[in-house]
Amino acid sequence: MTILELQSYVAGEPVQSDDKLEVNDPYTGEIIGTVSKAGPKDLNRAIERALECAVTLTRYQRHEILLRARTLLLERSEEFSDLITSEAGLCKRESVYEVGRACDVLQFASIEALHDDGQIFSCDISPQGKARKIFTIREPLPLTVAITPFNHPLNQVAHKLAPAIAAGTPTILKPSEKTPLTAIRFVELLYEAGLPATMLSILLGDVDEIVEPMVTDSRVSLVSFTGGVPVGKRIAEIAGYKKTCLELGGNAPLIVLDDADMELAVKLAAEGCYRNSGQRCTAVKRLLIHEKIHDEFVELFVEKSREYICGNPKDPKTRVGTVIDEKSSKYLEAVVTEAVELGAKILLGGKRTGAQIEPTVLVNVPRLCKMVVEESFGPLAPIMKIKDLDDAIDLTNSTAFGLSSGIVTRDMELAIKAIKRIRTGTVNVNEVPGYRIESSPFGGVKDSGLGVKEGVIEAIKTMTTVKTFSLPW
Repeated sequence: MTILELQSYVAGEPVQSDDKLEVNDPYTGEIIGTVSKAGPKDLNRAIERALECAVTLTRYQRHEILLRARTLLLERSEEFSDLITSEAGLCKRESVYEVGRACDVLQFASIEALHDDGQIFSCDISPQGKARKIFTIREPLPLTVAITPFNHPLNQVAHKLAPAIAAGTPTILKPSEKTPLTAIRFVELLYEAGLPATMLSILLGDVDEIVEPMVTDSRVSLVSFTGGVPVGKRIAEIAGYKKTCLELGGNAPLIVLDDADMELAVKLAAEGCYRNSGQRCTAVKRLLIHEKIHDEFVELFVEKSREYICGNPKDPKTRVGTVIDEKSSKYLEAVVTEAVELGAKILLGGKRTGAQIEPTVLVNVPRLCKMVVEESFGPLAPIMKIKDLDDAIDLTNSTAFGLSSGIVTRDMELAIKAIKRIRTGTVNVNEVPGYRIESSPFGGVKDSGLGVKEGVIEAIKTMTTVKTFSLPW
């Protein structure tokens, strides 16, 4: 097996270092790649090169770079899919899907690059007005730092970099140390597509030497972070006087009411719980089932769950690969054990092998057990009975998270009631909590984020600032 030997990049220049980060295949444990680690001097050089960036790309040039990148990614979709599967342990079904989503991000960002983002205000519309017009334009921030997680090694990176390119904002990317290979290959692809190297650096390195210094540096205008709550709150504490966009964890419920289309509810529950090995901030973490249909739902759901074969991520028949590492799978095993000790019953799965844990269905799950109060990042399906929608809403709002939620019902009044009362950034009706397109606004409240949205359009807004000027008219 060939081990990839990749580098961090400072404005397109490879970082030469004897200090290497090793990347392992979660399924086999084998080393699949190494990355040269950057140090403080590299970080400073990346910041200086970005701030010195004299390249002024037209909207059309940004549009062309993004479209070329999409074409290159489509041509190499199998290569990227294989790399995602190798370093993240996600099955081929998921890695192929992720490449497709990243292509959508590039396409939507290329469209937005062409859109005029200014406004015009007439000033003679009040007794105090004048014969003038006020105009607004958006200008790129001098420098953005983007920090991405392991669970979507390509798409999360695309969601940071594509809007930055569309906006014309120089960026330093710090991908997860668990899945950096895909990110580096994607950065190389962007260079190849024509992105000026000074607009993008990618650095891997130690927290105290690279990560916290890039967050606290006063020369950075924005820190855009996707990941866990503790790190997100740490960034909020130390970032200082700059913009932050924090997309943190989730604890999404799928509420199934007694009038629901049962076939749809079961399908959504399975897809919501098991896709991406349950490692999505919007994955279904709690199944809240009306007591009148609980038993019927459970029977059908267990049968549906048997279709989600757990095995070698590279096997086309596998539908659930590994979680990111053995430490994570052991945590999931522990929260399952705790739930059982508190009265829950396992109906399917529950076994762990290395970094892999089977899709696990549990009933009689206590409302206050760790599995459902905190974020369980894996293919677990805890089922809880609810009396009615009010009970479901109370349970939904009871955790510290507020990212996304879903409800399955034929009653539009109840659906609207759920939309109004549930405290999450997204409420989807008759769909999984995480459904969206790559250009729509996305983000949460409470411990899921500070309300600043992502998605291509909102990200471009965050990565720019509005300038206002007026002229006689």
